[in-house]
Amino acid sequence: MPQEQQIAIEERFARVFSDKSFKERLSSVDFEKYINGKKKLSFQKHDTIFEDGETPKGVYVLEKGAAKLSKSGAFGKDQILRFIKEGDIIGYRSLLCGENFQAKAEAMTDIECVFLPADIFMYLLEVDPQLSFVMLQKISYELGESSNTITFLAQKTVRERLAEILLLLEQKLGVDPEGFIKISLTREEIANIIGTATESAIRLISEFKQDSLIEVDGRNIKILNHDKLMKLGHVVL
Repeated sequence: MPQEQQIAIEERFARVFSDKSFKERLSSVDFEKYINGKKKLSFQKHDTIFEDGETPKGVYVLEKGAAKLSKSGAFGKDQILRFIKEGDIIGYRSLLCGENFQAKAEAMTDIECVFLPADIFMYLLEVDPQLSFVMLQKISYELGESSNTITFLAQKTVRERLAEILLLLEQKLGVDPEGFIKISLTREEIANIIGTATESAIRLISEFKQDSLIEVDGRNIKILNHDKLMKLGHVVL
């Protein structure tokens, strides 16, 4: 999906899922139910937000920080499924399906979020058409992301996958004032995302650095040449 469309969906969700917007659309009784039910939660870096297999109790909307969703494989190795940034909502898929969580959510930075209990979230979906619509858009967008991930892993070389994932991480998470992607990943985590051995990821990152495609400062990475990375990864943003 073009970046403009992704941003539009995210901005629309942020407008709809807000105290101000709910107050304008909901009845006074429903708005009070929402206000009294939601909670502000904080998590520290590396804290678990919810566990794989846990029964959903509600949804989480990140107001500050970043998280990751991961799934443990047959040999106990975690596979990162996707990253969660400010403004994203998590926990709703399992809730809507009536099943336990199928992944683990872990804070990658200190996090502040809004927790909305399951009964209130489900009730709001019934009485608020605008919320239902933006949730359908988010679900559709994430289905598209999942389809792209399958193609990404099946059809591209490891070098192409690394180029693409760096561009997508920058697009999704943004950059700090110095231009570094707003999340620091271990080499093992990067290898996990692109589906290769840690040693291969280390070698490729070193090659990208030598080719002046990226700048590396510990775990932090800055993209120096977007055009070359896009050509290398066959990426259209």
